[in-house]
Amino acid sequence: MSTITVDKNKCIGCGSCAAMYPELFKLGEDGKSEVISSDYSSHNYTKEEIIAICPVEAISIKD
Repeated sequence: MSTITVDKNKCIGCGSCAAMYPELFKLGEDGKSEVISSDYSSHNYTKEEIIAICPVEAISIKD
């Protein structure tokens, strides 16, 4: 199973990931992205499109 991670040091809290993929991300109390699910394939999302949504490259996915 894949694992999505967000580098909190890079994340600027823009909310792009949570807006486009609310099943996978939310903004935490610190205003930065948090992963709520790594199950992107069941929503027919690709790894590449999820990674590309972040303007500061804070999202990574490990298979």
